[in-house]
Amino acid sequence: MPPDGQPDSSSGHAVVTGASSGIGAAIVTRLLQDGWSVTGLSRTAADIVAPSFQHRAVDLLEVHPGDLRAALADIPATALVHAAGVLRVGELGGLDREAGALMWRLHVDSAALLADMLAPRMGVGGRIVLIGSRTAGGSAGRSQYAASKAALVGLARSWAIELAPRGITVNVIAPGATETPMLRDPARAGVAPRLPPSGRFVQPDEIAAVAAFLLSEAACSITGQQIVVCGGASL
Repeated sequence: MPPDGQPDSSSGHAVVTGASSGIGAAIVTRLLQDGWSVTGLSRTAADIVAPSFQHRAVDLLEVHPGDLRAALADIPATALVHAAGVLRVGELGGLDREAGALMWRLHVDSAALLADMLAPRMGVGGRIVLIGSRTAGGSAGRSQYAASKAALVGLARSWAIELAPRGITVNVIAPGATETPMLRDPARAGVAPRLPPSGRFVQPDEIAAVAAFLLSEAACSITGQQIVVCGGASL
């Protein structure tokens, strides 16, 4: 934001998934503060009111590609942040195939669908940020979740290679345990989050700050990377 505190009208238009809560909502709030126009996608309406924010009710687990394309047709997107996520846990011998498929659809298939629709419209300075997870490197009891988040790294690095000649960057932010509704989700019973060495859980606005930087011009040479934000949990 410029020194006078007014939004920078030169900022672009970001499409942010999972905009109604947690990391997604924090990213929407930060981008609006930085002068971006934002279209938020989520099943429920986001509790955000701003002239440069619009919400579109979309269930990424159920939406038909044609309907999603129609919903995004009029949006001049210069950035995509895929923050929608869900966690289901299970150990070997008790894996739930449907839960695994659900996470794959939301984390991986939706990322591919959205990027396939929006990246062709982006010019120099376009940005794609995928919210992954520190568990992508492996986590007991969370193998299916970890696999879906690890796949985002493969997508990001592949797209980064494709889009670099067009001046578009693609990166993954991999949070550790973050203070969001997912942290308290009963569906993760038996796999309790561990407090990192920093002594507190990561805050959503800290992830939003990293996302805002990656979307900025200053980050134009960072692409194909996974940035871990975990309070020292990966040390």
